Amino acid sequence: MRFDVNLSILFTELPMLERPAAAARAGFDAVEMWWPFDGPVPADAELDALERAIRDAGVSLVGLNFDAGHMPSGDRGLLSSKATSGRFRDNIDVTVGFAERLGCQTLNALYGNTTDDSDVELALENLALAAKSASRIGATVVVEALNSFENTRYPLTSTTAALQVIDQVPGTAFLADFYHLARMGEDIPALIENHADRFGHVQIADVPGRGQPGTGELDYPAILRQLAASPYQGPVGCEYKPVGPSDESFGWLEAMR
Repeated sequence: MRFDVNLSILFTELPMLERPAAAARAGFDAVEMWWPFDGPVPADAELDALERAIRDAGVSLVGLNFDAGHMPSGDRGLLSSKATSGRFRDNIDVTVGFAERLGCQTLNALYGNTTDDSDVELALENLALAAKSASRIGATVVVEALNSFENTRYPLTSTTAALQVIDQVPGTAFLADFYHLARMGEDIPALIENHADRFGHVQIADVPGRGQPGTGELDYPAILRQLAASPYQGPVGCEYKPVGPSDESFGWLEAMR
């Protein structure tokens, strides 16, 4: 099983351009990240610098989010709001182009919070535009469910809700974030048994604190053994808030490798 590290939540002790090398030193050969720039269309120099940092570290980029707005202030995607749809569309080809440069095959499109101008048809239209652009480079757009405790206005809070969206848009798949789904009370072993063939990506953290595996309630050794034997054979993204320094949070991995 191949694990990658999400550089938007781990190694945050360092500037973004230093994080790929830190991941490599920790033994990872793959990374993923949320949209790492301030706006939907960053300057060429910013894109070039991040590409260079990833290549110089010798790691591959296996997951990248489309621009999701200002995440620290609560934004959770741009697909579904009329006010943010244009920003999302401006970002589609930029994200796909950057993914193409680095061979990234998985692009995450956060659906967006429910607002006064939310529009389901608009969200599906934007998701279809993203999937069509991604198909040009052989990439898949993934859609995830988030937990409602931390994301009170995000409408996709279950596997069922996410799959209802995915079923309407060819070229999309399910991002199974075990942390968010477990927070919502979903049975993770049952999820793997019933839906692993729909997974386009998997992310992990323990419940309830979102720390590394072993800091909470989930039986990750058993969960990951089951996942390894399932139809899903892609990477598993470490998307947790480390308890302590990032580079000291990977002891749990020794039992998994």
